[in-house]
Amino acid sequence: MAKAENAELVFVPLGGVGEIGMNFALYGYGPPSAREWIVIDVGVTFPDAAHPGVDLILPDTRFIEENLANLRGIIITHAHEDHYGALLDTWPKLKAPVWMTPFSAGLLEAKRQGEQGAPKIPLTIYRAGEKFTVGPFEIEAIPVAHSIPEPMSLAITTPAGTVIHTGDWKIDPEPTIGPKTDEARFRAYGDKGVLALICDSTNALREGESPSEVAVGEGLKGVIQSAVGRVAVTTFSSNVGRIVSIAKAARDAGRQCLVLGRSLKRVIDVADELGYMDGLPEFIAEEDFGFIPRENLVIICTGSQGEPLAALAKLSRDEMKSVSLTAGDTVVFSSRTIPGNEKAILEIKNRLIDLGIKIIEDGDALVHVSGHPRRSELRKMYEWVRPQIGVPVHGEAAHLVAQGSLMSTSGIGQVAQVRDGDMLRLAPGPATIIDQVPFGRIYKDGNLIGTDQAMGIRDRRKLSFAGHVAVNVVLDDKYELAGDPDLVAIGVAEADASGETLEDLMIDAAVGAVDSIPRQRRKDLDLVQEAVRRAVRGAANEAWGKKPLVTVFVTR
Repeated sequence: MAKAENAELVFVPLGGVGEIGMNFALYGYGPPSAREWIVIDVGVTFPDAAHPGVDLILPDTRFIEENLANLRGIIITHAHEDHYGALLDTWPKLKAPVWMTPFSAGLLEAKRQGEQGAPKIPLTIYRAGEKFTVGPFEIEAIPVAHSIPEPMSLAITTPAGTVIHTGDWKIDPEPTIGPKTDEARFRAYGDKGVLALICDSTNALREGESPSEVAVGEGLKGVIQSAVGRVAVTTFSSNVGRIVSIAKAARDAGRQCLVLGRSLKRVIDVADELGYMDGLPEFIAEEDFGFIPRENLVIICTGSQGEPLAALAKLSRDEMKSVSLTAGDTVVFSSRTIPGNEKAILEIKNRLIDLGIKIIEDGDALVHVSGHPRRSELRKMYEWVRPQIGVPVHGEAAHLVAQGSLMSTSGIGQVAQVRDGDMLRLAPGPATIIDQVPFGRIYKDGNLIGTDQAMGIRDRRKLSFAGHVAVNVVLDDKYELAGDPDLVAIGVAEADASGETLEDLMIDAAVGAVDSIPRQRRKDLDLVQEAVRRAVRGAANEAWGKKPLVTVFVTR
């Protein structure tokens, strides 16, 4: 592969660097005026209370959309939502060839069938250990351990050097379904020389090494064997290894398994087709629930993050048709709490406790382990790869800075701290941020996708705090008020501290605003509209202490 004149190798994250989730990375090679690009991962993040009504948050891809002629392909490292969840919504704008593993492709197809109008994306399947070429980039898929089948690190080779993009990974000597992290391939690249290591920072604040998935299976087995009633275990639906661990623990404890939750069933169907569920007993059907003695049942269910419509939340509200939990049963949270979900999870736990159900979490027994490397595992990766440049990614500022410090003290000569939108030149010369590109968030809201302004999210947020007031002002042919204005208030307090209704106060303010305008100037209906809007907001604020959104219609 010949080195082009004036060619540079650059790394540009548009998501996932400075935040957890929404991973979207670009690598560019060539002269600045004619770089060729690849995308690594197209992830989502999830809305919180600041985004009322929003379904998903997607990366803003304006920058690469402006360079589509030079986009050579999209490579997905694994099928977690924060790495591939935006693909169906983003691909129609990019329309580049996509490379995925068989499991990721199976999940994508299952998701596509469940979304009306989702595009059929042409895919090239790659497997662990395979090499393929995308434009000027030679890619090798290096298998790693994680919490989903077929996770891959990518060795990306160009004439300017080789970059190891780790994706999500950990070191697990005993994964339930594999693979193990391929130390030999990482060492082989380290021996040849690695320009840069672009490395997962999620657990960079935690010392030591992660326990193995086999140890988690033993922990689950102990919990299930000692439980006197039913045991419900909630986990991430994509964690096939954990599902297998739970199913094996149930089998070894002499119990049968029932699966609740659409996303879990979808993942299990794909995993079963690929042979990951071989050797496990059949799961029972929901309609058989009533025929299984309590002490002989384990339920695997969705809802570990407090999702209100997931199976665990419905069980906590006793809203399921055929399945229920009762006093003396046990619920195991075989998962970590994603920041922002604490309140929703706590509400479910409290409802379960009120039902007399025992709660077991990671602090009570070894029932969960993260899929990301702790500090000792990170040090091993540095030792294997020995990069010239270290770039922490996949994490918030605290995680990125912690890994950057660890890289520096572990002998990596250059450490580049970047954030979303930074263009980092990896070669030639020292690692340097040479540009800032557009980045941000796009919102999936119902059937539409757009900015927060285009989707009305900013106003929706204001509505959630202070409500809305609609005022209709009618002027006669002499520009006098033709009766009192009509006013409708939604989400606004009813009365002030003295008991006077806010609607009356706001109507009086609207009348006063019109009367204060000289009759000749009332011909400017826009002027009247703005005066009434300000007066109504001011009256609400004086009485209530909040300013609702106010819409005014002025007609003559």
